[in-house]
Amino acid sequence: MHMDDRRMRLGESPNRAIFLAWLGLCAVLLLVAGQNILAVRFPGPDDSLRLAQVRDLLAGQGWYDLHQYRMTPPEGTLMHWSRLVDVPIAALILLFSQFMEMPQAERATMIVLPLLILLPTTFAVGRLTWRLFDRQTAIYACLALLLLPLVPMQFQPLRIDHHGWQIFTVAFGAWAMSWRSAPRGGAAAGLAMAFGLMISLEVIFLAAAFGLIFALRWMRDHRARWWLVAYLQTLALGLAVAFALTRGLPDLAAHCDVISPPHLGFFLIVALGSGMLAVAPRMPRLPLVLALGSFALLGLGFLGWSAPQCLAPPFAGLDPLVRDYWYLNVSEGRPLWNRSVSDIIPALVQPLFALGVTLYLAGRSHDWLRGWLFEYALLLAIAFCGGVMTYRSMAFAGVLAALPMGWFIGQMFKRWRAYPSLLPKLGLALLLFAVFLPGGLVTMAMKLAPDRPSQGAVRLGDSRCELHSQAQLLKKLPPAILFTPLDIGPAVLAQTRHSVVASAHHRAEQAMHDVIFSFTSPPALARQYVDAYKADYVVLCADVVETRNFSIGGGEGALMSRLLADDPPDWLAPVDIGGPDELKVWRVIRSQGPGPGALSTHAGSPCLGTQAHCTKG
Repeated sequence: MHMDDRRMRLGESPNRAIFLAWLGLCAVLLLVAGQNILAVRFPGPDDSLRLAQVRDLLAGQGWYDLHQYRMTPPEGTLMHWSRLVDVPIAALILLFSQFMEMPQAERATMIVLPLLILLPTTFAVGRLTWRLFDRQTAIYACLALLLLPLVPMQFQPLRIDHHGWQIFTVAFGAWAMSWRSAPRGGAAAGLAMAFGLMISLEVIFLAAAFGLIFALRWMRDHRARWWLVAYLQTLALGLAVAFALTRGLPDLAAHCDVISPPHLGFFLIVALGSGMLAVAPRMPRLPLVLALGSFALLGLGFLGWSAPQCLAPPFAGLDPLVRDYWYLNVSEGRPLWNRSVSDIIPALVQPLFALGVTLYLAGRSHDWLRGWLFEYALLLAIAFCGGVMTYRSMAFAGVLAALPMGWFIGQMFKRWRAYPSLLPKLGLALLLFAVFLPGGLVTMAMKLAPDRPSQGAVRLGDSRCELHSQAQLLKKLPPAILFTPLDIGPAVLAQTRHSVVASAHHRAEQAMHDVIFSFTSPPALARQYVDAYKADYVVLCADVVETRNFSIGGGEGALMSRLLADDPPDWLAPVDIGGPDELKVWRVIRSQGPGPGALSTHAGSPCLGTQAHCTKG
């Protein structure tokens, strides 16, 4: 372990080695994603909708106008996504379009961009690891990114949504935490977290973790107070500037799912408070803790006064029907224990093992390195807890685990070379396999277990509908409003010029409720909603989990059950578009009816039908 200053290692630079490691990561990701690339099969629905949003921007939609006008037309749905993610996508598309056709430019962008985001992420991990250890360990840490929870999937080709950017901000913040200069390091970490928070509030617990670590430095050494001051002030300033550039005056509403003025007020109060305490006369540790806590409470008080709804847990006020049929089935956004065993085991084993390695390294280290490694262990532990509560966030723990895992790989290789006989080497190989591929052990165990009966429904990505290619068949229909289940909405928006009533995005909560309610209600009641939204066609994939859930929830007489049984009501006429049998289309035979606002309330209790219908879900 290198405890000397990196500037003392004359002639040693990790940059070329890190770059070569990144090339190796890219080669593996391209190979693994080859079939998806050829078929243009997006990893998730958010990637499809992100492409649709960027297309609208390039087509002339206003910079501050974040509406998706083909979702719940004609008013559209105001999305919560950030232009910070749209800009690099749009820029690359424009660049590639100078020497290829637009469809090819889009495809090239979707392949290249995730790998380009991986480059600074790899450099942050590699430079940090080199700072603490050596170049060989830095290479191992970079390569370990391929085997850590959720990290590779967020950088795979076609993954153009925001998750890779957020992982980068966490890695960069951790690297900045190791810099010698408090003002520079704190400001760099604050800028990284401002960028990450402006993209999505998912990194809020890590933003708090960095603040906690810098506050603890202040507790230990009064001279280190500028870490927290620089961090909080750059964080507040960065958020204010990013908000002005990407949202600005057109959207000053108190949104709780993105950074909004109440959040800006909170960060401003905390930043000003830390600055005031930093220039005040030095105070004992307990009064300092109370003073910092008072400013934090003052900031929370402002947030609660200006937007009390934002103090509630995310999705706490979600419509009951939307919660039961949509949110509870989005397992990546829910706690870890809602996932399958094959997901739970790697997500538990690898970060916890990395945490143990970090604590071991801290225990055997001295001076500044000992304290820094304990801080890193705290950061990793908080990231792990966040991942337990929101499975998708386990990627943050994954990228932080790369550093201790890289050290562990190096130690195992040293032992491998030192052992003269085969048996100890075989034991090391099994240990490495168990640590880096614990999911493989689970898979083997599941193959040995008795087969469980099939549920008869699949995820959308595995559907025989093959929407990544077959959605093009919907172009045979004239531009129309499609009444679809939620999950297929993004594919329709990205691959056709049709509109949808709702998609699997919570900002369209009322429309989501009405779609779910319609498919789980008798056809006579569902027809009033379909007509109210002026839908021209009903489209669905018959073999996916969502349609099965609608059928089961609604019972035999529900619209979805009738459609799956090929027994549509008389106001729907089948349309053959030449696709797979699972991709079903019906033309709506129009009737007159009231607008959607007259049919249901935002609280999720439709005003039509019996009380049984009003409380369904």
